[in-house]
Amino acid sequence: MLMIYTNAESQQAVAERVDEVMAEVDALTEQLAKSGELVGGQALDGPGGARTVKVRNGVPAVTDGPFVEAKEFLAGYLIVECADIERATEIAARWPDARLCAMEVRPIIDEVTG
Repeated sequence: MLMIYTNAESQQAVAERVDEVMAEVDALTEQLAKSGELVGGQALDGPGGARTVKVRNGVPAVTDGPFVEAKEFLAGYLIVECADIERATEIAARWPDARLCAMEVRPIIDEVTG
């Protein structure tokens, strides 16, 4: 999974050249779809629309906002199926957000259910 992080500064940079950034994203997702590496992905609403749920001693507590206060927040994700983490890292390095803020690459655990 490639997790896309952003912050106010990188959001402003995208807003200033949104057509250019989106063209780059579109081209990359098209390449990944053609190679069969793109499984899916989605942009996420900003942290203002988030809720955090904690259950302690059986009692749920719901608060508005993300779990932790941070400058960066998760803005979206891509799921890619590729040979190894090195290839996933190469893909993340090509994503515009890697230049503007950060991308996190994390393997998904395959769980066998039976």
